[in-house]
Amino acid sequence: MLSKLVTLTKERDDLPLQVALIKALTEFINPESNDPQKDNKKSVVIYHLKDTKKQTVTALTGENQTKALELHVELKRAIVRAIQTDSKLVCKLPNQHQVKIHPLRSALGQLDSVIAIDSDDTDEHLDVSISMILQIYQNFVLLNNENECDTLTGLLNRKTFDNRINKILAQMHSNTNRKEDKTNQIYFLAIFDIDHFKRVNDQFGHLIGDEVLLMFSQLMRQSFREEDTLFRFGGEEFVGFFECSSTEDIQNIFERFRQKVANFEFPQVGKVTVSAGFTEISPFDTSSQIIDRADTALYYAKNHGRNRVESYELLIANGSLKENKKEGDIELF
Repeated sequence: MLSKLVTLTKERDDLPLQVALIKALTEFINPESNDPQKDNKKSVVIYHLKDTKKQTVTALTGENQTKALELHVELKRAIVRAIQTDSKLVCKLPNQHQVKIHPLRSALGQLDSVIAIDSDDTDEHLDVSISMILQIYQNFVLLNNENECDTLTGLLNRKTFDNRINKILAQMHSNTNRKEDKTNQIYFLAIFDIDHFKRVNDQFGHLIGDEVLLMFSQLMRQSFREEDTLFRFGGEEFVGFFECSSTEDIQNIFERFRQKVANFEFPQVGKVTVSAGFTEISPFDTSSQIIDRADTALYYAKNHGRNRVESYELLIANGSLKENKKEGDIELF
Protein backbone atom coordinates (compact mmCIF):
# COMPACT_ATOMS: atom_id res chain seq x y z
CA MET A 1 0.00 0.00 0.00
CA LEU A 2 2.84 2.39 0.82
CA SER A 3 4.27 1.93 -2.66
CA LYS A 4 0.87 2.91 -4.12
CA LEU A 5 0.80 6.06 -2.00
CA VAL A 6 4.30 6.92 -3.22
CA THR A 7 3.07 6.51 -6.81
CA LEU A 8 0.02 8.64 -6.06
CA THR A 9 2.07 11.54 -4.69
CA LYS A 10 4.25 11.58 -7.82
CA GLU A 11 1.28 12.72 -9.88
CA ARG A 12 0.45 16.38 -10.47
CA ASP A 13 -2.38 16.37 -13.01
CA ASP A 14 -5.92 15.86 -11.67
CA LEU A 15 -6.91 12.93 -13.89
CA PRO A 16 -3.78 10.76 -13.37
CA LEU A 17 -3.98 11.58 -9.65
CA GLN A 18 -7.55 10.30 -9.45
CA VAL A 19 -6.65 7.18 -11.46
CA ALA A 20 -3.74 6.52 -9.07
CA LEU A 21 -6.13 6.82 -6.11
CA ILE A 22 -8.56 4.36 -7.70
CA LYS A 23 -5.78 1.85 -8.40
CA ALA A 24 -4.36 2.19 -4.87
CA LEU A 25 -7.73 1.58 -3.22
CA THR A 26 -8.66 -1.23 -5.64
CA GLU A 27 -5.49 -3.09 -4.73
CA PHE A 28 -5.99 -2.36 -1.04
CA ILE A 29 -9.53 -3.76 -0.83
CA ASN A 30 -8.70 -6.70 -3.12
CA PRO A 31 -5.55 -8.23 -1.57
CA GLU A 32 -6.20 -11.50 -3.42
CA SER A 33 -7.17 -9.93 -6.75
CA ASN A 34 -4.32 -11.73 -8.53
CA ASP A 35 -5.79 -15.08 -7.55
CA PRO A 36 -7.36 -16.53 -10.74
CA GLN A 37 -9.92 -18.33 -8.55
CA LYS A 38 -11.29 -14.98 -7.36
CA ASP A 39 -13.83 -13.46 -9.71
CA ASN A 40 -15.66 -11.23 -7.19
CA LYS A 41 -13.24 -8.33 -7.34
CA LYS A 42 -14.60 -5.22 -5.62
CA SER A 43 -14.66 -2.08 -7.71
CA VAL A 44 -13.68 1.53 -6.98
CA VAL A 45 -15.16 4.32 -9.11
CA ILE A 46 -15.01 8.11 -8.91
CA TYR A 47 -18.29 9.77 -9.87
CA HIS A 48 -18.32 13.43 -10.84
CA LEU A 49 -21.56 15.41 -10.69
CA LYS A 50 -21.45 17.53 -13.85
CA ASP A 51 -24.85 19.19 -13.49
CA THR A 52 -26.65 19.46 -10.15
CA LYS A 53 -30.07 20.24 -11.65
CA LYS A 54 -29.98 17.56 -14.34
CA GLN A 55 -27.96 15.26 -12.06
CA THR A 56 -25.63 14.33 -14.92
CA VAL A 57 -22.94 12.00 -13.62
CA THR A 58 -19.68 10.87 -15.23
CA ALA A 59 -17.62 7.94 -14.00
CA LEU A 60 -13.85 7.48 -13.85
CA THR A 61 -12.40 3.99 -13.52
CA GLY A 62 -8.90 2.64 -13.02
CA GLU A 63 -8.62 2.18 -16.78
CA ASN A 64 -8.56 5.99 -17.11
CA GLN A 65 -11.93 6.00 -18.84
CA THR A 66 -14.34 8.84 -18.23
CA LYS A 67 -17.89 8.38 -19.46
CA ALA A 68 -21.44 9.45 -18.75
CA LEU A 69 -23.51 6.75 -17.11
CA GLU A 70 -27.12 5.85 -16.54
CA LEU A 71 -26.90 4.90 -12.88
CA HIS A 72 -29.39 3.11 -10.71
CA VAL A 73 -31.68 5.76 -9.24
CA GLU A 74 -30.74 4.84 -5.65
CA LEU A 75 -27.03 5.16 -6.37
CA LYS A 76 -27.48 8.50 -8.13
CA ARG A 77 -29.51 9.85 -5.22
CA ALA A 78 -26.84 8.72 -2.78
CA ILE A 79 -24.10 10.42 -4.84
CA VAL A 80 -26.02 13.71 -4.92
CA ARG A 81 -26.86 13.48 -1.20
CA ALA A 82 -23.24 12.75 -0.23
CA ILE A 83 -22.09 15.82 -2.15
CA GLN A 84 -24.85 18.07 -0.80
CA THR A 85 -24.33 17.01 2.83
CA ASP A 86 -20.55 16.45 2.67
CA SER A 87 -20.98 13.13 4.42
CA LYS A 88 -20.08 9.50 3.95
CA LEU A 89 -23.06 7.33 2.98
CA VAL A 90 -23.83 3.67 2.48
CA CYS A 91 -26.06 2.89 -0.49
CA LYS A 92 -27.90 -0.42 -0.49
CA LEU A 93 -29.14 -1.37 -3.93
CA PRO A 94 -32.22 -3.54 -4.57
CA ASN A 95 -30.00 -6.57 -5.27
CA GLN A 96 -28.63 -6.17 -1.72
CA HIS A 97 -25.34 -4.93 -3.15
CA GLN A 98 -23.73 -2.34 -0.87
CA VAL A 99 -21.65 0.66 -1.95
CA LYS A 100 -19.85 3.02 0.43
CA ILE A 101 -19.70 6.57 -0.86
CA HIS A 102 -17.11 9.12 0.27
CA PRO A 103 -17.31 12.79 -0.86
CA LEU A 104 -14.19 14.22 -2.51
CA ARG A 105 -13.16 17.86 -2.62
CA SER A 106 -11.53 19.36 -5.69
CA ALA A 107 -8.26 21.30 -5.55
CA LEU A 108 -10.38 24.43 -5.01
CA GLY A 109 -12.19 22.85 -2.09
CA GLN A 110 -15.41 22.34 -4.05
CA LEU A 111 -17.58 19.29 -3.45
CA ASP A 112 -18.46 17.86 -6.83
CA SER A 113 -17.26 14.25 -6.73
CA VAL A 114 -17.47 11.06 -4.72
CA ILE A 115 -15.50 7.85 -4.62
CA ALA A 116 -17.72 4.77 -4.48
CA ILE A 117 -16.31 1.53 -3.09
CA ASP A 118 -17.95 -1.88 -3.27
CA SER A 119 -18.31 -3.20 0.25
CA ASP A 120 -20.37 -6.18 1.32
CA ASP A 121 -18.67 -6.47 4.69
CA THR A 122 -18.44 -4.37 7.85
CA ASP A 123 -14.71 -4.41 8.50
CA GLU A 124 -14.22 -1.33 10.70
CA HIS A 125 -10.43 -1.48 10.43
CA LEU A 126 -10.72 -1.46 6.63
CA ASP A 127 -13.09 1.52 6.78
CA VAL A 128 -10.69 3.46 8.99
CA SER A 129 -7.76 2.69 6.68
CA ILE A 130 -9.74 3.80 3.61
CA SER A 131 -10.71 7.06 5.35
CA MET A 132 -7.04 7.72 6.20
CA ILE A 133 -5.95 7.05 2.61
CA LEU A 134 -8.60 9.46 1.35
CA GLN A 135 -7.47 12.10 3.85
CA ILE A 136 -3.86 11.74 2.61
CA TYR A 137 -5.16 12.15 -0.93
CA GLN A 138 -7.19 15.26 -0.04
CA ASN A 139 -4.26 16.85 1.80
CA PHE A 140 -2.00 16.21 -1.18
CA VAL A 141 -4.55 17.66 -3.62
CA LEU A 142 -4.79 20.88 -1.58
CA LEU A 143 -1.01 21.15 -1.24
CA ASN A 144 -0.57 20.51 -4.95
CA ASN A 145 -3.14 23.21 -5.67
CA GLU A 146 -1.25 25.77 -3.59
CA ASN A 147 1.91 25.14 -5.60
CA GLU A 148 0.44 24.92 -9.09
CA CYS A 149 -2.69 27.07 -9.13
CA ASP A 150 -3.34 30.78 -9.38
CA THR A 151 -4.54 32.02 -6.00
CA LEU A 152 -7.27 34.28 -7.43
CA THR A 153 -8.90 32.13 -10.11
CA GLY A 154 -7.88 28.61 -9.13
CA LEU A 155 -6.70 27.93 -12.69
CA LEU A 156 -3.23 26.51 -13.23
CA ASN A 157 -0.51 29.15 -12.97
CA ARG A 158 2.24 30.23 -15.33
CA LYS A 159 5.00 28.16 -13.77
CA THR A 160 3.13 24.90 -14.39
CA PHE A 161 2.65 25.64 -18.08
CA ASP A 162 6.05 24.44 -19.34
CA ASN A 163 5.68 21.12 -17.55
CA ARG A 164 2.21 20.53 -18.99
CA ILE A 165 3.07 21.48 -22.56
CA ASN A 166 6.19 19.32 -22.49
CA LYS A 167 4.06 16.37 -21.34
CA ILE A 168 1.62 16.93 -24.20
CA LEU A 169 4.41 17.21 -26.78
CA ALA A 170 6.13 14.08 -25.43
CA GLN A 171 2.87 12.12 -25.58
CA MET A 172 2.11 13.32 -29.11
CA HIS A 173 5.63 12.46 -30.26
CA SER A 174 5.40 9.02 -28.67
CA ASN A 175 2.04 8.34 -30.34
CA THR A 176 3.44 9.47 -33.71
CA ASN A 177 6.47 7.20 -33.43
CA ARG A 178 4.36 4.20 -32.44
CA LYS A 179 1.52 5.11 -34.81
CA GLU A 180 -0.90 4.73 -31.89
CA ASP A 181 -2.84 7.95 -32.31
CA LYS A 182 -6.01 6.63 -33.93
CA THR A 183 -8.40 9.17 -32.43
CA ASN A 184 -8.02 11.78 -35.20
CA GLN A 185 -8.01 14.37 -32.45
CA ILE A 186 -5.94 17.54 -32.87
CA TYR A 187 -4.32 19.47 -30.03
CA PHE A 188 -4.73 23.25 -29.96
CA LEU A 189 -3.34 26.02 -27.80
CA ALA A 190 -5.37 29.20 -27.38
CA ILE A 191 -4.53 32.50 -25.71
CA PHE A 192 -7.43 34.61 -24.39
CA ASP A 193 -6.98 38.26 -23.47
CA ILE A 194 -9.68 40.44 -21.88
CA ASP A 195 -10.13 43.56 -24.01
CA HIS A 196 -9.38 46.98 -22.47
CA PHE A 197 -8.82 45.45 -19.04
CA LYS A 198 -6.62 48.37 -17.97
CA ARG A 199 -9.68 50.60 -18.29
CA VAL A 200 -11.54 48.35 -15.87
CA ASN A 201 -8.80 48.69 -13.26
CA ASP A 202 -8.43 52.44 -13.84
CA GLN A 203 -12.15 53.17 -13.71
CA PHE A 204 -13.39 50.71 -11.07
CA GLY A 205 -10.28 49.79 -9.09
CA HIS A 206 -8.29 46.59 -8.70
CA LEU A 207 -10.80 44.85 -6.42
CA ILE A 208 -13.46 45.04 -9.11
CA GLY A 209 -10.81 44.09 -11.67
CA ASP A 210 -10.05 40.96 -9.65
CA GLU A 211 -13.76 40.15 -9.56
CA VAL A 212 -13.87 40.38 -13.36
CA LEU A 213 -10.90 38.02 -13.61
CA LEU A 214 -12.54 35.56 -11.23
CA MET A 215 -15.85 35.61 -13.10
CA PHE A 216 -14.05 35.30 -16.43
CA SER A 217 -12.27 32.17 -15.17
CA GLN A 218 -15.63 30.77 -14.04
CA LEU A 219 -17.06 31.37 -17.51
CA MET A 220 -14.09 29.46 -18.93
CA ARG A 221 -14.80 26.49 -16.67
CA GLN A 222 -18.47 26.53 -17.61
CA SER A 223 -17.72 26.75 -21.34
CA PHE A 224 -14.95 24.19 -21.72
CA ARG A 225 -14.68 20.52 -20.83
CA GLU A 226 -13.23 19.16 -17.64
CA GLU A 227 -10.32 17.61 -19.58
CA ASP A 228 -9.36 20.95 -21.19
CA THR A 229 -6.36 22.38 -19.34
CA LEU A 230 -6.75 26.05 -18.41
CA PHE A 231 -4.14 28.50 -17.13
CA ARG A 232 -4.01 32.07 -15.96
CA PHE A 233 -0.80 33.37 -17.48
CA GLY A 234 -0.86 36.62 -15.57
CA GLY A 235 -2.86 39.82 -15.59
CA GLU A 236 -5.80 39.47 -17.98
CA GLU A 237 -4.20 36.76 -20.13
CA PHE A 238 -5.40 33.15 -20.04
CA VAL A 239 -4.22 30.06 -21.92
CA GLY A 240 -5.78 26.69 -22.63
CA PHE A 241 -4.94 23.31 -24.18
CA PHE A 242 -7.77 21.70 -26.12
CA GLU A 243 -8.42 18.56 -28.16
CA CYS A 244 -10.83 18.63 -31.08
CA SER A 245 -11.42 16.89 -34.40
CA SER A 246 -10.93 19.96 -36.61
CA THR A 247 -9.96 23.64 -36.70
CA GLU A 248 -13.52 24.50 -37.69
CA ASP A 249 -15.00 22.74 -34.67
CA ILE A 250 -12.60 24.30 -32.18
CA GLN A 251 -13.15 27.74 -33.71
CA ASN A 252 -16.90 27.29 -33.19
CA ILE A 253 -16.28 26.33 -29.56
CA PHE A 254 -14.13 29.42 -29.02
CA GLU A 255 -16.72 31.59 -30.76
CA ARG A 256 -19.44 30.37 -28.41
CA PHE A 257 -17.20 31.24 -25.47
CA ARG A 258 -16.48 34.70 -26.91
CA GLN A 259 -20.21 35.32 -27.29
CA LYS A 260 -20.89 34.05 -23.78
CA VAL A 261 -18.40 36.56 -22.36
CA ALA A 262 -19.79 39.39 -24.52
CA ASN A 263 -23.34 38.67 -23.34
CA PHE A 264 -22.44 38.33 -19.67
CA GLU A 265 -23.25 41.22 -17.33
CA PHE A 266 -20.26 41.76 -15.03
CA PRO A 267 -21.33 43.42 -11.73
CA GLN A 268 -20.62 47.18 -11.70
CA VAL A 269 -18.52 46.92 -14.87
CA GLY A 270 -21.22 45.79 -17.28
CA LYS A 271 -20.09 44.39 -20.62
CA VAL A 272 -16.60 42.99 -21.17
CA THR A 273 -15.22 41.34 -24.32
CA VAL A 274 -12.37 38.95 -25.04
CA SER A 275 -10.01 38.41 -27.96
CA ALA A 276 -8.40 35.06 -28.69
CA GLY A 277 -5.73 33.58 -30.90
CA PHE A 278 -5.15 29.87 -31.33
CA THR A 279 -2.90 27.45 -33.18
CA GLU A 280 -2.64 23.75 -33.91
CA ILE A 281 0.04 21.89 -31.97
CA SER A 282 2.49 19.64 -33.81
CA PRO A 283 4.52 16.99 -31.94
CA PHE A 284 7.65 18.52 -33.49
CA ASP A 285 6.97 22.04 -32.15
CA THR A 286 8.78 23.70 -29.31
CA SER A 287 6.72 25.41 -26.63
CA SER A 288 8.01 28.83 -27.72
CA GLN A 289 6.93 28.20 -31.33
CA ILE A 290 3.43 27.25 -30.22
CA ILE A 291 3.04 30.30 -27.98
CA ASP A 292 4.44 32.61 -30.66
CA ARG A 293 1.91 31.41 -33.23
CA ALA A 294 -1.07 31.74 -30.90
CA ASP A 295 0.18 35.12 -29.71
CA THR A 296 0.52 36.31 -33.32
CA ALA A 297 -3.10 35.33 -33.99
CA LEU A 298 -4.16 37.12 -30.80
CA TYR A 299 -2.19 40.21 -31.85
CA TYR A 300 -4.04 40.16 -35.17
CA ALA A 301 -7.41 39.94 -33.37
CA LYS A 302 -6.47 42.86 -31.11
CA ASN A 303 -5.44 45.00 -34.07
CA HIS A 304 -8.53 44.23 -36.13
CA GLY A 305 -11.33 45.31 -33.83
CA ARG A 306 -10.98 43.07 -30.76
CA ASN A 307 -13.82 40.84 -29.51
CA ARG A 308 -12.89 38.17 -32.06
CA VAL A 309 -11.25 34.76 -32.39
CA GLU A 310 -8.45 34.14 -34.90
CA SER A 311 -6.69 30.97 -36.04
CA TYR A 312 -3.01 31.31 -36.92
CA GLU A 313 -3.24 28.64 -39.62
CA LEU A 314 -6.34 30.17 -41.21
CA LEU A 315 -4.75 33.64 -41.20
CA ILE A 316 -1.75 32.22 -43.05
CA ALA A 317 -3.98 30.31 -45.48
CA ASN A 318 -6.15 33.31 -46.41
CA GLY A 319 -3.19 35.65 -46.78
CA SER A 320 -3.93 37.86 -43.78
CA LEU A 321 -0.58 36.82 -42.34
CA LYS A 322 2.57 35.96 -44.22
CA GLU A 323 5.23 33.85 -42.59
CA ASN A 324 8.87 34.49 -43.39
CA LYS A 325 10.17 30.92 -43.44
CA LYS A 326 13.81 31.98 -43.37
CA GLU A 327 13.55 34.28 -40.38
CA GLY A 328 10.37 32.97 -38.78
CA ASP A 329 8.96 36.50 -38.79
CA ILE A 330 5.37 37.46 -39.45
CA GLU A 331 4.07 40.27 -41.60
CA LEU A 332 0.59 41.69 -40.99
CA PHE A 333 -1.54 42.80 -43.91
